[in-house]
Amino acid sequence: MSDAELLKREAAARALDLVRSGMKLGLGTGSTARHLVELLGARVAEGLDVVGVPTSEATRKQAEALGIPLGTLDEYPALDLCIDGADEVGPDLALIKGGGGALLREKIVASAAQQMIVIADASKKVDTLGKFPLPIEVVDFGVAAIRRGIDKAARAAGCHGLLTLRRGADGHVFVTDQGHLILDAAYGAIADPALLAARLAEVPGVVEHGLFIGLASRVMLAGPGGVTVLERG
Repeated sequence: MSDAELLKREAAARALDLVRSGMKLGLGTGSTARHLVELLGARVAEGLDVVGVPTSEATRKQAEALGIPLGTLDEYPALDLCIDGADEVGPDLALIKGGGGALLREKIVASAAQQMIVIADASKKVDTLGKFPLPIEVVDFGVAAIRRGIDKAARAAGCHGLLTLRRGADGHVFVTDQGHLILDAAYGAIADPALLAARLAEVPGVVEHGLFIGLASRVMLAGPGGVTVLERG
């Protein structure tokens, strides 16, 4: 296992310390969340009594294979914790998420939880969000018009950059679990993430964006010196 993967696993293990029997858990998506699900599966095999609500089909399949009991937000609309990764962690625990393509479900699940716990390696901590391209999930109708709307909204928030339609490793257009497309926005530094989030939410055809503002309660950042815990506010 590479050093980076070991750090991700260390952050996941630290977050797992917060899990207690009887909890309803949102299970994140991505390379760091995979470690969390794997470690949780081992705890469930030892007798931990939890129910997980996965944020993607990939996470659902992994959790099922490990014997983790699963439910839906219709069955469990209020969760105790959501544990997920992030592509960037900025000031006051504002996040960019969606590199794995599950941002819509991730935001719904995180919003349903009493606490969102973010697990990441220390390289994800930044002074200003935006070096990682911002994922914007859109419907597949009128994409050219939606692009124009996004550009206008971004300019109103002081952001400029290229929008790229996401494709998979096979070269085909990437489609989310909900049947949508993703435009990745290379804005560079985002001076006011909350303003950009508000502007993007007004664009017809934008389903969701990867700015997670005011959702994360705590971040577990694993680095060479151990795990640092950051708390919002």
